[in-house]
Amino acid sequence: MTQSTPRIAITAGEPAGIGPDIILAALQQPFCAELVVVADPQVLQARADQLGVSVPFVEWHATHAKEAHDGQRIKVWPIAKCPESVLAGELNPRNAAYVVETLTQAARACLQGTFDALVTAPVHKGVINEAGVPFSGHTELFGELSEAHPVMMLAAGDFRVALATTHLPLSAVPEAVTPDVLCEVLRILDRDLRQRYNIARPHILVCGLNPHAGEGGHLGREEIEVIEPTLDRLRTEGLNLAGPLPADTLFTPRHLEGADAVLAMYHDQGLPVLKYAGFGRAVNITLGLPIVRTSVDHGTALDLAGTGRAEHGSLVEAIHQALKMI
Repeated sequence: MTQSTPRIAITAGEPAGIGPDIILAALQQPFCAELVVVADPQVLQARADQLGVSVPFVEWHATHAKEAHDGQRIKVWPIAKCPESVLAGELNPRNAAYVVETLTQAARACLQGTFDALVTAPVHKGVINEAGVPFSGHTELFGELSEAHPVMMLAAGDFRVALATTHLPLSAVPEAVTPDVLCEVLRILDRDLRQRYNIARPHILVCGLNPHAGEGGHLGREEIEVIEPTLDRLRTEGLNLAGPLPADTLFTPRHLEGADAVLAMYHDQGLPVLKYAGFGRAVNITLGLPIVRTSVDHGTALDLAGTGRAEHGSLVEAIHQALKMI
């Protein structure tokens, strides 16, 4: 292949989860990009042995010429060693720093131009925090590393749901939904839909925060005092916005027809609908970054790790989505 072949980094995520399993399964097929797994090769080899997968692992170096993934071997960038032996399904806080290091180094390599995109397998936020490492998610970490405002969006085909706030307790959401936050998130969403997806004038539906979008102020005043004035301001900039709309009726075919994306106010307002509609083929996408980053639509599934029953379809979709966005 030529030097124009895209190069994608894939982080293996929580070693005790299904990250290694789905990588081993997904990478047995060819892709029109060079794929490099960022992980301790011993972790991958142990899981391959457990699953009965026979595949050679090849150590990767940035000086190597790019070549498309042929499905016959797996390239590994061994930037860190997992300090403790891994038992599938059993979390170990002593391995948390290793997980964060793989994410950090992979993201920095993308920022430096070594990779054209980053695809991530799931991590376990709880065990990372239990280890004393402040961590609220991939999205927030990559935003900090790139000094950008990240916007979390999940997509299942052309059905896209972005979030105004991400990993916050529900009690903290109303205070976090400010005019400045909404302006920044909606501008990023509009811009990246234009630039990453070639949508000339994105039509974005915006959820209200409260039931029935506040019911004219009887069920909360955030729509009247914060959301509506912000949307009016952004419309004067040319953004094509509808809302605020009641979330319980917005996610119906009549409303979604012709929409390019939905902005939900908080994590569990929009993502349950998206995951119900496309679980297993949906992709988590981080907008607003100077790099392309996609991920799976599920968690670590500790109960499936090492069993051979983990589905790898979302990882395959995440790789294809990254290729489309590059």
